[in-house]
Amino acid sequence: MNKIIVVLFLLVSSFSFAQTADDLFKNANALYKEGNYQKAIELYKQIESKKEVSSELYYNLGNAYYKLNKVAPSIYNYEKALQLDPLNEDAQNNLIIANRLTLDRIEELPRSIFQKINESIFQKLTYNSWAVITIILSFIAATLFLLFYFSYTPNKKRFYFSTSILAFLLLISGLAITFTQYNQTKNNVKAIVFSEEVSVKNAPTTDANEVFFLHEGTKVNVLDTVDNWRKIKLVDGKIGWVKNSSIKLL
Repeated sequence: MNKIIVVLFLLVSSFSFAQTADDLFKNANALYKEGNYQKAIELYKQIESKKEVSSELYYNLGNAYYKLNKVAPSIYNYEKALQLDPLNEDAQNNLIIANRLTLDRIEELPRSIFQKINESIFQKLTYNSWAVITIILSFIAATLFLLFYFSYTPNKKRFYFSTSILAFLLLISGLAITFTQYNQTKNNVKAIVFSEEVSVKNAPTTDANEVFFLHEGTKVNVLDTVDNWRKIKLVDGKIGWVKNSSIKLL
């Protein structure tokens, strides 16, 4: 009896929690429509603190910060929205607009054909989505093989054999893409510059030489960490060290 009460209590608590997050989201959207962007941000941040995050939440946060002319936070949240849903076209479009407010104009290094294919096709889905596709392909491949094994008609056996081979090849490709996207996501750490202006050093010390400056909103790759310093790399290949407090990891 006590176990049943505990289970019911947990279910009710979970439902109440979800309802609270949903109510906060609706109230925050209402405040945004009224032009009360700072209050809307506070409610959106409350939802984030409850771990009830979504692409829509970060997209709305980015919009609210953009309305307040806060460049770095708006870009950061649009990027977070795209991390959760790379196909979020609204976030993609607004990120382009927000990036126009940044001061740094960095020329990206030429990319190979494989990098372009990876970005335009494979990176459109997260590694979790590719994992789901791989699981579906495994079921299809297994089903086709079983149909081939239990079929007695020559034409059907040839058909199921050919399609099962194709399905297994797609399955192997799906596994490779999932593994590659997972490694890229875990190893390719990005961050947004939040300081209005930051001096990039050639070593992780305060007395090191300045190599260049960056401004708020610029996106960087994080390569390494030493104490309270981060080694960063720009899309044009430049490398340097910045204080950890000057950037925010995505």
